Amino acid sequence: MAQLGFRSVQEMVGHVEVLDTRAAVDHWKAKGLDISPILAVPQNPYGQTMHHSVGQDHELEHALDQQLITLCEPALERGEQVRLSLPIRNVNRTVGTMLGNAVTTRYRGEGLPDGTIEIAFDGSAGQSFGAFVPRGITMVLEGDANDYVGKGLSGGRLVVRPNRAATFAAEDNIIAGNVIGYGATGGEIFLRGIVGERFCVRNSGATAVVEGVGDHGCEYMTGGRVVVLGPTGRNFGAGMSGGIAYVYDPNGVFPAKVNPEMVQLQQLGDDDREWLSATLASHEQWTGSPVAAAAAANLDAFVKVMPTDYERVLNVMKAAEADGLDEEATLARVMEASRG
Repeated sequence: MAQLGFRSVQEMVGHVEVLDTRAAVDHWKAKGLDISPILAVPQNPYGQTMHHSVGQDHELEHALDQQLITLCEPALERGEQVRLSLPIRNVNRTVGTMLGNAVTTRYRGEGLPDGTIEIAFDGSAGQSFGAFVPRGITMVLEGDANDYVGKGLSGGRLVVRPNRAATFAAEDNIIAGNVIGYGATGGEIFLRGIVGERFCVRNSGATAVVEGVGDHGCEYMTGGRVVVLGPTGRNFGAGMSGGIAYVYDPNGVFPAKVNPEMVQLQQLGDDDREWLSATLASHEQWTGSPVAAAAAANLDAFVKVMPTDYERVLNVMKAAEADGLDEEATLARVMEASRG
């Protein structure tokens, strides 16, 4: 850095003139490509610096959450139940996140009792609907949503379903976008319809039900449970090291869609059937989905996707509990098993 004449990384920002570009320009992979726009020295007629020097106004004072926080004051201050019904537009992004922060600020990780705040929205939600929403908040959207629904969901409940007046078959149509449930740590997501790619990537604790997904479903998932009641794209379960997925597959086409590197396909056990029946009943209750009822009547058509190492750890923990081991001894046994 000093040899180039700079005292800090901040001073270096934008100074492409000091780059030695010959190796990149002459490389055989770059032949035929015009990369001069990438290497052009930026022209700034306004005399501003090349690094961040002016604060960005996110206009948070106009966010829909400001209204939600005001309306939910009885719940925030006294723990009273609040029921709201509001319109929503796709310019309303991260709806519920600031409200969730208000809940967490007051009640920490415990959140509020389930059902304390219930908000019914009507319309099309913008990006990251319900991101980081904690326990005690239920958000029901009649309409559709963009990407990142339930990103970082932290115990709340999100429901997305078509408007009740819609005449199309929800299970054949898109209800929300890509990367839903990304990094969620807890809570529930019920989606009546099909969603895009990378559903529940890095989910570590939430329960999610959907009626069809695109490519890379449950990618890098480490915990939680996912139920897919419709078609899946390719590369399902890639890098999936934890959690369990249940895929409704009456036509037997799902195995060809799975990335088998870290998971195996299994039949349902008694515990799986009990949990799945209860979860499908919840999905039907919250979304009105007829697909849930049909699937519940045909549990034998489900395929269980179980990460191999995760199953071994679960079996070790179950055996340790049967042996009456304490937490420290159980952890030691789990660590030993994880090393193979």
